[in-house]
Amino acid sequence: MTVDRDQVLRTAAALLSRKATATMDEVARAAGIGRATLHRHFAGRDALVRALENFGIEQFESALDAARLDEGPAPDALRRLIAEVEPAAGLLAFLVTENQLFEGDRMNEGWARLDARVSALFRRGQEQGDFRIDLTPAWLTEALYGLIGTCAWAVQVGRVAANDFQYMIVELLLGGARRSVEK
Repeated sequence: MTVDRDQVLRTAAALLSRKATATMDEVARAAGIGRATLHRHFAGRDALVRALENFGIEQFESALDAARLDEGPAPDALRRLIAEVEPAAGLLAFLVTENQLFEGDRMNEGWARLDARVSALFRRGQEQGDFRIDLTPAWLTEALYGLIGTCAWAVQVGRVAANDFQYMIVELLLGGARRSVEK
């Protein structure tokens, strides 16, 4: 039987985004393969997480491409980005909480590419007068990642309706939590 590596990664991503402490045995069971087969493809949890990291970066880069960040007003591009990244939100939420990916000198350069592209969107929005200039593009990028991860988790546990994913993120990021009072 031929094992579809991408399908195993998708299954592992779905499981680990729900249960970050899942064992390799649980990943193998979820993927419908034996533990030995899983270990032939991924020597251990670290190798699996690194493969998921590459997979997640590819997914996010595809979302960035599909969102056409350089087209139209920056707030519209941000809305498109959130819509495009939604299918991979759980995986991204899992990855950004995996400290091993961000320690030492083994950090994947893909994260820097993603950060640069998203920060450029926020910078463009600031230059065009659409986004606040008192917050750095780097901070707005981190805030976006945090909201994507938190909203993915809230949807997963039923605290937020899945069809509110985009609205919740965009409105909080662009509008803030402060209530606007008209006079």
